[in-house]
Amino acid sequence: MPDRPLCVLGDFAWDVLIRTNTELLRGGDTFGEVMLLPGGSAANVAVWASRCGLSTHFVGKIGRDRMGQLAVENLDGEHVEHHLVESDANLTGSVAVFVDHTGERSMVSGHGADFYLLPSELPRDVLAGAGHLHLTAWSFFTDPPRSAARAAARLAQGAGATLSFDPASFQMIEEMGVEAFLSVTRDLDIDVFLPNKEEGTVLTGVKEPEEIARELDLLYPSALVILKLDADGALVWLDGEPHHIPPATNNLVDATGAGDSFAGGFLAKFLTGSSAVEAARFATKISAWVIEHPGARPVPGPKLRRLLDG
Repeated sequence: MPDRPLCVLGDFAWDVLIRTNTELLRGGDTFGEVMLLPGGSAANVAVWASRCGLSTHFVGKIGRDRMGQLAVENLDGEHVEHHLVESDANLTGSVAVFVDHTGERSMVSGHGADFYLLPSELPRDVLAGAGHLHLTAWSFFTDPPRSAARAAARLAQGAGATLSFDPASFQMIEEMGVEAFLSVTRDLDIDVFLPNKEEGTVLTGVKEPEEIARELDLLYPSALVILKLDADGALVWLDGEPHHIPPATNNLVDATGAGDSFAGGFLAKFLTGSSAVEAARFATKISAWVIEHPGARPVPGPKLRRLLDG
């Protein structure tokens, strides 16, 4: 176990998960499942890292409302040390997650309190005490909270922390503009870069996984590139060579949070001494379990506990 904990900064949001077993009827009605579940990309990573045994802190912003109270209770229950700014002006974040009959998901994200974190609100002692800081691009697409996320990176790195980054959404990168996205991320001296294939394609303009990883290695030369490939597993680009990690399942029920669970599982192993390939193999098993269940953070069952104990 590292002497200094992992710190994750970013969004906590509640997912309103809407799942149907048939195609939606435009202008019509259908039965399905509607669930309120804890989410937020950054919070998901923090929870999964904690579930995988890593001492984890979470920095974010919530509304001074009932959903904010539930966020505190949720992180307490997941043994994540939280440092949450409460806002009177903004509600706790929420996301509508539509999961179709094939298991693929589409999201509509509201601008909750997590989008308004300011540099002056950062817990400087927590960030200075972290051994590793994880950020997601959901903290970079608008400002705020971009300035706070970048300030957090400088503060943590100045105290000796390493940094990981997940580019989060290829659609939002396209909307922001690739050059603008690169301009606010390439100077961060990222140590671990965790895109999926679609994000990698948007950032590099190439489509084959090995080509994507090679180009990302040039864009982010200080970073270990871990490319998430969904049904095809993952690719670790290490010392100029690709290492393919096979998928652990193709039994897709709900893809929500698969990448976040991969990141949390990877960091839990990598930061405690496992090689990048070993950590990616473990993370693939964790994300495989997640996609077999609804929601980003399904309640652990016996199969997951065996994975975690093993």
